[in-house]
Amino acid sequence: MSDTPDPASPPCYAHELPPPAQAVDWPLWRKAQREALLAARQAIPVEERARVAAEVAGVLDRLIAPGPGQVISLYWPFKAELDLRFWMESTQAKGARIALPLVEAKGRPLKFREWFPGCAMERGIWNILQPAGPEEITPSVVIAPLVGFDPDAFRLGYGGGFFDRTLEKLGPGVKAVGVGHPSAALRTIHPQPHDIAMNAIVTGEKGVILNGW
Repeated sequence: MSDTPDPASPPCYAHELPPPAQAVDWPLWRKAQREALLAARQAIPVEERARVAAEVAGVLDRLIAPGPGQVISLYWPFKAELDLRFWMESTQAKGARIALPLVEAKGRPLKFREWFPGCAMERGIWNILQPAGPEEITPSVVIAPLVGFDPDAFRLGYGGGFFDRTLEKLGPGVKAVGVGHPSAALRTIHPQPHDIAMNAIVTGEKGVILNGW
């Protein structure tokens, strides 16, 4: 694996709005990037997203080597995110425990509950499915969907700051991986003081950034 992304085709930055030289309203700039990237992601054919998800799953198998003793947090797909539920099942079958995040309240870190095939599920915030059981678990690996990313392994999310607060709370002993489509590449997300870089970004077989993995 290389330490810099090498997607199958050069990333397109046409959607990226270059900021002016004067003082920039970074929240507004990020909002514009986020909207453009989400629109582009929705336009990716389902077959292409499935192809990239299969490649990402293969990289995750090699990178994480899931097995007993690990607690791996994933996500329930939303807004054309890569669907890795097949990898959740295979990883759980290898003996790792799977966690799914849930939002407790705005401005708070995420909490995690264990998921396994057939477990009771309920609708959470934004109507996303999450395990219904009350017991919380703490992940050793956090896999987060990304809206955008840059070569320094910074992740642009939906703007709520949930993963940044969560990773800060969990501490440096937890590995963080951002996953998404290679078209989400930006030259930079212009990281702010609250942003926490991922330990890895994975967007396919040739799209891997490692950062202290």
